[in-house]
Amino acid sequence: MGSDSDLGIMKAAGEVLEEFGVEYCMRILSAHRTPDQTTAFAKAAAAE
Repeated sequence: MGSDSDLGIMKAAGEVLEEFGVEYCMRILSAHRTPDQTTAFAKAAAAE
């Protein structure tokens, strides 16, 4: 998600994923403010 203002919606989405037994990782990253961290996260996720 792009900012912590999205957290309420994303928590609800996480609860649905948990109900279905889907593993997930939730991070607050911005492609505009933290492009290096966002890129590193995406590359690590693709490797998993």
